[in-house]
Amino acid sequence: MTYCIGLRLNAGLVFLSDSRTNAGLDAISTFRKMIVYEKPGDRFMCLLSAGNLSISQSVREILQVEKIPAGEGEEPISIWNAKSMFDVARVLGSAVRRVYQQDGPSLKQAGIDFVASFILGGQIGNEAMRLFLVYSAGNFIEATRETCFFQIGESKYGKPILDRVLTPTTPLDEAAKCALVSMDSTLKSNLSVGLPLDLLVYRADSLQADQVVCIDERNPYFKMIHETWGERLREVFEGIDDPVWDGGDANHPLMVGSERHEPMKKIGHAGEKIV
Repeated sequence: MTYCIGLRLNAGLVFLSDSRTNAGLDAISTFRKMIVYEKPGDRFMCLLSAGNLSISQSVREILQVEKIPAGEGEEPISIWNAKSMFDVARVLGSAVRRVYQQDGPSLKQAGIDFVASFILGGQIGNEAMRLFLVYSAGNFIEATRETCFFQIGESKYGKPILDRVLTPTTPLDEAAKCALVSMDSTLKSNLSVGLPLDLLVYRADSLQADQVVCIDERNPYFKMIHETWGERLREVFEGIDDPVWDGGDANHPLMVGSERHEPMKKIGHAGEKIV
C-alpha cells in the first residue's frame, strides 16, 4: 500500500508521497512513488503512483516514449511536445491502457487484478496549472476549485485534515505543512505506509521545481510535526468538556429530549418487537 497527495492551489502545486511497498509481512521494500518530468522554462510535470508496483513502473517507463495521434499532418503528441496538461493526461491514459493490453491477460490468469492509480499535475507554457487523477482504465478527472486535492492509496486517515484546512487560497508553505500532517496521521494508523517521503512544492509559472526534499526519520521538521501534532491533539481533546448525563448546570448537557427521535428501546423478552 502507499499514500500520495497532490494539491492544486492558486499559488502553486504540492506533491507528497511515501515509499513503502508491501507484498506481505516479510516482503516490505522501499520504492519511490514520485517522478518529475521537466524542461525548465517550458514545462513541469509531476507523477505520483499507487497500486501494483509492476504496473506503475511499466506505465512510468512507457510514458516517456508514449505518443497519441494528433490532427492530420501534425506530429503525434507526447509528454514532451504536448501543448496542454490535458493532452499529457491523455498520453498517460494511453500508457496505462498499453500496459493493460500487454500484461492484463497474464495478470488475470494469475489471479491478480490490474490495479494502479496516478496523480498527474503540472504546467506547460502559459497554460494554467492543472491536476488530474488517472484511474486503472486510463480515464481521468481534473481538480477544481471545489475539490483542490487528490489522494491515492491509503487515503482515509489523512483526509480529515485536508478537508478542514485546504482551500485554493491556502499559501504553499501552509499547504505543505498540512500535507505532512496528513501523512503523519496515516503513518500513525497504517503500517503499510512508511518513510522516507518525497515532498515537492512547485510555485506557479516557474516552469521548474526547486523545492524538492526527501524526508526520513531524522528530518528535524518532520520530527517536530509528528511530536507537535500529537501533543496539540491531546491538548484540544482534553480541553473539551466530558459528557454530563444528568444535565444539571452543564452548558452542553448530553442527555436531553428530542422532538424527532426517542432513545433506543431495549428488548426484554422474545416476543417484544422494536417497531
